[in-house]
Formats: sequence, C-alpha cells, structure tokens
Amino acid sequence: MWAAQRLDGGVRAFRLGDAVAVASPDLCRRDRLAVAGPAGAAARLVAHTLGECGTTYRPLGGDELITQVARRVTGLRVAARFVWMDTTTPPPPGPPPGGGYGGAAWLPAAAAGEVTALLADASPDAYAVPGIPGVRAWAGIRHGQALAAVAADAWSAPTAGLLAGVATAVPARGRGLGERVCRFVTEHLIAAHGRACLMADGWNTAAIALYRRLGYRLHQAAVAETG
Repeated sequence: MWAAQRLDGGVRAFRLGDAVAVASPDLCRRDRLAVAGPAGAAARLVAHTLGECGTTYRPLGGDELITQVARRVTGLRVAARFVWMDTTTPPPPGPPPGGGYGGAAWLPAAAAGEVTALLADASPDAYAVPGIPGVRAWAGIRHGQALAAVAADAWSAPTAGLLAGVATAVPARGRGLGERVCRFVTEHLIAAHGRACLMADGWNTAAIALYRRLGYRLHQAAVAETG
C-alpha cells in the first residue's frame, strides 16, 4: 500500500477480519490512516485505530467505504472527496518542444527558490513544495532562463511513485507544458516503482483530462476527520 511506505518510520498496520488500516504519520503533510475492506469491519477497526494512534489521523480510502465508515464511527465525518489516479503503463509520446520552450528535465537543488516562487504564484495551495519532508525531486521546463512548469516526485513508496506539485506559470499556460512535465515524471515513476499515482480535486476536470491522456485510471476517493 502507498501509505505503508515507511515501515521503519512510525507506520503501524492494523487488521480486523478482512479490514486493514495503515497509520502513517506525516505522510503528504498529514497523519493519514489508509483503510480498506468491508465497511462494518473497517469502521470498527478505524474506531480502534484512532483510539490507539490519536485523532490527528485522517481515514482515507474509496469514496463509498469512507462514507460508510464515517456514518458508523461516532464523531467522524467526511472532510473531502477527491480522485485517486494511477497507471502502470508508460504514457504515449508527446509532441516535441517548441515555441522556445525546452524539454522537461530534473531540476538541481539550487532551483528550489524558483520552484517555490512559481508555486506561490501559479498554485498557492499545492501540497508539495520544496523543503517539505518526502518531496524528493522536482522536474521542470524552462523558457530561456525562466522556469515555466514544474512537477514533483513526492512521498513515493517502493511500489508506487506519487506525482504532485504540478503547476504552470500563468503566462505559459495553454501550451501543453503541464502535460509535458507530467509525462516526464510519470515515465520516471513507472520505471522506478512500477506504478505512478496522483491525487486530484474532482472538480478539476482539465487536470483529470490531462492525466487520462497520460494513461491514468480514475478512482473516487474520500478522506474523513474527527470533529
């Protein structure tokens, strides 16, 4: 499971019948509790796990499962719905760079300030930003010396690489740069981990369409919280 990536870093796994819960501290900037299995057993397991690990952990999993769990566990509510997307197939080739824009490439650590500035302007709510634990590497596309688009390898597990931090500078939008940098990172994640994954807001139909063109499959997901 993606959430069980740091078995030596405080991750705890729980099981009740066919239900499984994996508590991962500080994963993707939150304490997360990945849940799978039948709703009844999963709800009992979530209640037990939150008692063991604390209510900072947010249960996440399939939309239908988390909805059922939230109905059964006192004090738990669905906090957000989103889409989880994954692929094991390298994306189809894209068009060659043009218009003065270069190809996608991994950025050096010295480019962290540029990435931070681009995200602050183009995607201020991005979860992945330079310097956050688990954000491993940034890829980018330049127009001359200026950084035009970025995407990150962040919080990847041995068998599931995670694409995050996708953003295109406002003046450079509409040129397919986001798709190009995502294709580059996706290819590398599949080569390194066998699977590439990402999370996206369900309302962001343009981003979802982009990821579908790269071969990602969509799964409805949700996260719950106490309070």
